[in-house]
Amino acid sequence: MAANEDEDASYVDYDAFLDPGFSPSSFANTLVLATNNPTDTPLDLSTPLSKVLFDAQEIDSHIDLLTTRSAIPLLTYTKEQTEASGKIISEIDNQVKSLNESYKQLEKEVIQKHAEADEVRQVAARLWETLKLGRSVGRCLQLGRQLEIQHAEITSSGPGASSGSSRKEDHRALVRCAHTLLSLREILDKKAPGEEGHGLDRVNAIRSLQDTVIAPIEKSVRSTSEQIIREFNIGSSGTATFAQTEEAKARMISAAVALYLISPVTCTKPEKWTPQLLLQALEVYLRNALQSSIASLARSLATLPSLDRTLAEVSARCQNIIALEIILATTNAPAHPLLPAHKHNANLLQPLLAYLETGSLASYFWRTMASSLSTRVQEIVNRGGVSARTLKTNRNSVGDAIRECVIRGSQPPSTITTTKGKGSKGESEKSGGWDREVAVMVGSVVGNLGR
Repeated sequence: MAANEDEDASYVDYDAFLDPGFSPSSFANTLVLATNNPTDTPLDLSTPLSKVLFDAQEIDSHIDLLTTRSAIPLLTYTKEQTEASGKIISEIDNQVKSLNESYKQLEKEVIQKHAEADEVRQVAARLWETLKLGRSVGRCLQLGRQLEIQHAEITSSGPGASSGSSRKEDHRALVRCAHTLLSLREILDKKAPGEEGHGLDRVNAIRSLQDTVIAPIEKSVRSTSEQIIREFNIGSSGTATFAQTEEAKARMISAAVALYLISPVTCTKPEKWTPQLLLQALEVYLRNALQSSIASLARSLATLPSLDRTLAEVSARCQNIIALEIILATTNAPAHPLLPAHKHNANLLQPLLAYLETGSLASYFWRTMASSLSTRVQEIVNRGGVSARTLKTNRNSVGDAIRECVIRGSQPPSTITTTKGKGSKGESEKSGGWDREVAVMVGSVVGNLGR
């Protein structure tokens, strides 16, 4: 009771100091105004300062009093807390020791074994990658050796081949080489992680294989096939035997199929893919036939005595083109292993007609020739002289000769007709199926002669 009374008798305003909104500057201003008038000059600051000092001394005395009175309970409480903390620390130390021992045992039995197992796993993974790479390298080298053997079969004829004592070249080896090249391309082009060709570009043997075997043989297969197409010729005068015709057809089919297969497929959508190498080779063949025919016919129109022989040559070239068209139309396009989702062409002729934007190679031949002949005939007429006068005088016979040339050239060779059963079609075309081409060709010459 006496302590409470002492606390109550204290003149210190504890509520003011404990107020959350207490402001030292506001409290000092209140003390100054309580002991001075606002108009006093100078202000008396000793009284408020003494008030603050007395309050501080009172609070200090009060703290000292409370501490002295409660020393034993505070010390007792502190001792009890210290003893309790010691017991807790003792128990925690035991638990920590047990935990450390368990961790050491776990590290020995699990973590170390896991680290060793992880090393084994990495070794196994690398061995597996090495095994896969080795298998891919072995397969590529095996295919490379197979490709060399197949390529040797193409040019297997010996020095006495002209006498017939040695084997003829095996043109069918072109197709076998093309399939082997596709198998190699299928492996080497799959370079993504996890695919069969991943990492092969870092193997010296594979790089050497590509540089010394694959690239040269692919170039050789392409050039040989293109040469066969350029030299395609089926005699139209009846001199070619059935066996020679069949051999020429078989060579053409082998070359066309080989170029179809090795045409590039990268950076092309499957639905838009076209056999570029085949189309280029066939376009070169047609262009050479057209250029030769246009040049020779232009010369013969200037010197009419040679016209009959030239027209016979032109009709023979067109017959070769018709034979080519029949061969391509009756040859099914092979399935391309690198284009599984590609809708394959029905035959080898279909992409060529689409590329040339025509419905018939013979029609394309005559119409293209007619468009170029018009300019040549106008040049002859413009130069004047004996050639122009002779050409104008014989316009009717020239027109009839050109008409016969178109009709004769638009018939397939007899060997092709007999083999494929096209005789009835040839007769129907001869009776009027080529009237438009006849009119275009005759008009390109006679129509530009004037009166």
